Amino acid sequence: MALSRLDNLYRQVILDHTAHPKNKGVLDVATSQIELNNPTCGDVIQLQLQIEDQVIKDVRFDGHGCSISMASASMMTDAIKGKTEKEAIETIATFLELVQGEDVKENKKALGDAQMLAGVAKFPARIKCATLAWKALERGIIEENETIVDEVKHTDD
Repeated sequence: MALSRLDNLYRQVILDHTAHPKNKGVLDVATSQIELNNPTCGDVIQLQLQIEDQVIKDVRFDGHGCSISMASASMMTDAIKGKTEKEAIETIATFLELVQGEDVKENKKALGDAQMLAGVAKFPARIKCATLAWKALERGIIEENETIVDEVKHTDD
């Protein structure tokens, strides 16, 4: 019974981020803009970052897609705002491990509500949805000061 309550809590957090996304919108000043889409399911994310002195000062997203995709974007923006680029890259790596079903104990708290997406590992087709915003973030940090429009390529692991 406790497990079903926990699953219900996870669903509620995901639905709340979908219905009331955090950091959705457009930045007045962006140092990096990334648009990625997942052609296999139609999810699209536009991510804007304001990075100063290697710190993510602000982040906003827009786009459309399934509830997992949009909730993940909301959770991600909340988790990385104020972090250094290095901390954000470490958080991305932790999240990608989490949704692949790996046991992540180090840095798990840095994920914030995104920890709730661990169950996505049970549904391989949904991993692509959950990771789209995180892959956009990674590209935005690596290719700072650029505007990127691209499709995200996923391998069928």
